[in-house]
Amino acid sequence: MSNKQHTLFVCTTCASMWQDGKRVGSSGGQQLLQQLQELAQNWELRNNFPIQGVECMSACNCSCVIAFVAQDKLTYLFGDLPADSSAETILQCASQYYAKPDGSLPWSERPEPLKKGILAKIPPLNKWARLNISCCSSRTH
Repeated sequence: MSNKQHTLFVCTTCASMWQDGKRVGSSGGQQLLQQLQELAQNWELRNNFPIQGVECMSACNCSCVIAFVAQDKLTYLFGDLPADSSAETILQCASQYYAKPDGSLPWSERPEPLKKGILAKIPPLNKWARLNISCCSSRTH
């Protein structure tokens, strides 16, 4: 098991209805967050993988959007997730992410909605810290 801090971010602005520049009712992202929080009450990782709502993740054309994030692991951003039917598969995939030392989630191992919904796979910051970037530091701007 991992001792790294993990977080599941959920965009709460996704799939919002707007009228006169104001959000009307609850968004699809808020509904998804609520479903995830309810399911997580019985999830074995509930104390190790907090679920956090985020006001906007800037992937508005691909709502609903979530991200798996952990120190020294790949970060995954997923979108186009059905607000009313993907909570269980998200927690299943989060468990897979948690179990992998580098966070790798091969396409073939992901639950169906998360196979099609990948928006980004971002390398861990520690990987970039090891690169030699002296070629850029001597430039004058």
